[in-house]
Amino acid sequence: MQQGVGGGSAGWGQSGPRPAAPPQPPIPPAQGWPGTPPPGHQAGPPSHAVTPVPEATGHIPLPPAVPGTGAATLAVLLIGPAGAGKTTVARHWAGTRPVPTAHISLDDVREWVCSGFADPQAGWNEHSEAQYRLARRTCGFAARNYLANGISCILDDAVFPDRPVVGLGGWKRHVGPTLLPVVLLPGLEIVLERNAARSGNRRLSDEEVARIHGRMAGWYGSGLPIIDNSHLDVEGTARALDETLARALA
Repeated sequence: MQQGVGGGSAGWGQSGPRPAAPPQPPIPPAQGWPGTPPPGHQAGPPSHAVTPVPEATGHIPLPPAVPGTGAATLAVLLIGPAGAGKTTVARHWAGTRPVPTAHISLDDVREWVCSGFADPQAGWNEHSEAQYRLARRTCGFAARNYLANGISCILDDAVFPDRPVVGLGGWKRHVGPTLLPVVLLPGLEIVLERNAARSGNRRLSDEEVARIHGRMAGWYGSGLPIIDNSHLDVEGTARALDETLARALA
């Protein structure tokens, strides 16, 4: 007997081709399955393959812990009476941070006005008030520009608690709602002693210093962090400021 085509596979009992199987009806696509096109759908060009998204675990990698405020980009407002050491501490804190930080002094900006400078010590009037407002807006513009370029900034001003809209509220409008205010408030005798060491138009009378210090006491109970640096030097006050800001960020 002659071997069938295909090397004698089972089911072939004789030579010659195997009879063709009867045609089978097409299997309709399953309805309701995701990705199954509806009947009559015209297939378009093949879409690009999508990389599957890995399953979310909820784990968020955090940068390594850094003491103090570390590499955070901050906008800080240091508040205090004349003689509290705001400018000196702010300049030292900005100069010792491990990341770029700018110090913006309100008094320095206010004194940019040379001809026509309105000195409040000569009498508080509408001109001195307008120049203070202009200086605050200028400082706010500068702060936002630094922050937009990844540079932290610290500003200093004698903001009074009994004028929140003009003072603290105004600074937050100029700089932004993330501004971190901290009050520097040593004892009155320390403020008088430091003010006496000043010269020029930044030295105030003892009566004016006492009046400002009394108004600044209104920050107690406001919820703002207060640092009494009566017995701290510049470096110690800057460390206390960094610790206070770190707690506020936490």
